[in-house]
Amino acid sequence: MLAAEIFDKVGVDACVHAVDVDSGREVGARADEQVVIASVFKILLVLEFARQVAAGQVDATERVTVRAGDRLGGWGTAGCADDVELSLRDLAYFAMSVSDNTAADLLMRRIGPDVVPLLAAELGLTHTRVIGGPRQVLESMFADVGARDAAEFARAFAALPEQRIRSLRVFDPDHTTSSTAREITRLLTLIWRDQAGPPAACAMVRDLMARQMFWTRLPSGFPPEVRVAAKTGTLPGLHIEAGVAEYPDGGRYAMAVFARTQRLNTRRIDVDLAMGAAARAAVEALRAT
Repeated sequence: MLAAEIFDKVGVDACVHAVDVDSGREVGARADEQVVIASVFKILLVLEFARQVAAGQVDATERVTVRAGDRLGGWGTAGCADDVELSLRDLAYFAMSVSDNTAADLLMRRIGPDVVPLLAAELGLTHTRVIGGPRQVLESMFADVGARDAAEFARAFAALPEQRIRSLRVFDPDHTTSSTAREITRLLTLIWRDQAGPPAACAMVRDLMARQMFWTRLPSGFPPEVRVAAKTGTLPGLHIEAGVAEYPDGGRYAMAVFARTQRLNTRRIDVDLAMGAAARAAVEALRAT
């Protein structure tokens, strides 16, 4: 079944791209459309951290204390009630495994917020824009609804009509961190080929992506013997994931799926499963050739 047919069944629009890491063969639909990538940007963030570690610029074991003022809400350290002390590499682990926004924000602060866009440019990702980290995205949402803090934002956001929510900058690829499905699979291909930095840095990113806790999107489409390393991204109405499927026979396939629902509902398991099915269909098409 084609990806378009799979997504039509659940009533969503989607951009899909898959590429054979080793041969370069590719398939896709709307692969060059500029889209919001949300937390998928953390792949670039952790790659830059890993490169700095490999270069001896940063000590991966350096200790960081996550305090109340650092917490942005959500998973991992972001949801802790008390101060937490951990290493920089554990920040990277939480940023990738449970998409911890607080961990990502502190990691970005440590490696330098300006270097992640420079890394995208260095890798030739000309359509990939990184406009700050999780804190900057959150601040833009506060500003767009006129909220001073998280509690005020939650009250205001709940009362907004869907059309007003979709007008926020965080949903506009021209005003937030964005890329294309093709460029994200290009990034993954470089990482899996050890061409995005020193081999040790690329290996670190691959290992952390393989430890992501969420399985309902891309991994759900593949049998247990296929190893899927991925990074998810989510906003109301946006279901996003990018990753690499590694087959027992050595085949490696980078995938990116960006799905947009008609309603602003993040709990759509049918959409998640459709993403996995579409990714599998794309990869199987590549394997058939």
